Amino acid sequence: MHTALKHFLITLFCTFSVIKLFPQSITKENIENAEKIIGLEFTDAERDSMLSSLDSQFVNYKNIQKIDLNNSTPPAILFNPIAVGFEFPKEQIPVKFSDYSSVKLPADINDLAFYTIGELAELLRTRQITSMELTKFFLERLKKYDPTLHCVITLTEDRALKQAKLMDEEIAEGKYRGLLHGIPFGVKDLLATKDYKTTWGAMPFKDQMIDGDATVIKKLENAGAVLCAKLTMGALAMGDVWFGGMTRNPWDTTQGSSGSSAGSASSVSAGLLPFAIGTETWGSIVSPSTVCGTTGLRPTYGRVSRTGAMALSWSMDKIGTICRSAEDLAIVFNIINGQDGLDQTLYDVPFNYEPEIDFTKLKIGYLKSDFDKQYDFHSQDSVTLAKLKGLGAELIPIELPVFPLNDIAIVLSAEAGAAFDELTRSNGDDLLVRQDKDAWPNIFRASRFIPAVEYINANRIRFLLIQQMEKLMNEVSLYVAPSWEGDNLLLTNLTGHPCVVLPNGFSKDGTPTSITFIGRLFEEGRLIAFAKKYQDATDFHSKHPKGF
Repeated sequence: MHTALKHFLITLFCTFSVIKLFPQSITKENIENAEKIIGLEFTDAERDSMLSSLDSQFVNYKNIQKIDLNNSTPPAILFNPIAVGFEFPKEQIPVKFSDYSSVKLPADINDLAFYTIGELAELLRTRQITSMELTKFFLERLKKYDPTLHCVITLTEDRALKQAKLMDEEIAEGKYRGLLHGIPFGVKDLLATKDYKTTWGAMPFKDQMIDGDATVIKKLENAGAVLCAKLTMGALAMGDVWFGGMTRNPWDTTQGSSGSSAGSASSVSAGLLPFAIGTETWGSIVSPSTVCGTTGLRPTYGRVSRTGAMALSWSMDKIGTICRSAEDLAIVFNIINGQDGLDQTLYDVPFNYEPEIDFTKLKIGYLKSDFDKQYDFHSQDSVTLAKLKGLGAELIPIELPVFPLNDIAIVLSAEAGAAFDELTRSNGDDLLVRQDKDAWPNIFRASRFIPAVEYINANRIRFLLIQQMEKLMNEVSLYVAPSWEGDNLLLTNLTGHPCVVLPNGFSKDGTPTSITFIGRLFEEGRLIAFAKKYQDATDFHSKHPKGF
């Protein structure tokens, strides 16, 4: 028998056998109702013709659902943020940092709470303080202020003290790993840690143990950093409400710290840790950094390994860092970026950072139509633009490509629905604290009705957006944008462009405001240097909330 004919007959037999096991349950009326959801209209004859195919597909779905797909299993479809013709940076230039040699131990030890990484590193390197002393100092602050801020899920105290002891021994032996040697830090609790719970901030996973450390944590500890805490996050990476309550803003503890990197921003803002790791899919570093007055980096998509991190949206998730200053971002990013042999979305691209930058040699864009609007941070942003001009920047008005961004954001909903499919089918989503119509349980359920065709077409539109953004970024070195106003936040999360968000003033209620700088793909070094020069000329990043 001809092979193709044999295959066809076997397939036909299997289909009839399966349909016999799962009797037809889909009717023409079901199809007619579904048409309203997907925006199509078929004839009665077309509906009748579809019945057997839909029954067969239904069986396909049931069989797929029998396969154990945990959150760490990625789809065999990789998002590509690279425009046609894009040229990768190739030359690795030695990374340089500022000179911290003049740093001395303060008379009041409590002042260390707001020292930068660079300053603390110098104290450790010159043995003015030990890692053990510094680690205990920050552990005590975490214990003291967490009841107010609700920013910690798990203290990793035993692990921290063990690592601090080792770091001190190495320094005593003349071994120095670099600027993160002995520096305490925390991570958003979607990064796996061996021997400690990884809760994802959500009640269904509050006792979850994952046997292994996320790549980011491994890289930081290999550089000498000391993990002190797993920090709060909005449940499954939305908002600032987790299974233990709402994470608070140190500038106003009656308010939340926004999200979803809620604990990361809150703890750094209050001086409970020198830096913390956060993640962003659609604003989860920018938003909490804004309200808490921290400095945050959302790197280029494909820059930092997501191995060991909870997946929400495989094509949009990015791991970044939240610090006190721009240069601190560079110190941490210099360690966490790069390939790990496991995450297949990573690119091998050099990170080049040098703190000195000449604004007059840059083409700096700004989103004129957005800045011209009246919005909450308008006055602070206007002062920022004036300051940049005063520093020698020639601001070039630009406009973002126009695409139906909120419409193609179904990409996130569809991927999130897939990432937590089992939670929806098991009704485990009923355990999540937030149950309103804008919360994950409802979004996950609604995502089941996003047609695969629309998901793919949304990504095709995204391809066109990426090409247009590349043309724009070829016209400027970087650009300035309001943090929340307009489409920039969603657009650049869809395209994978890096950004630095940093404080630029205070609102009427006394909470911080922020500005965002957007860079070309893989040019985090220039972006951070630009932010540093702005911070060197202002003092907003050095302001701290009272009471901490």
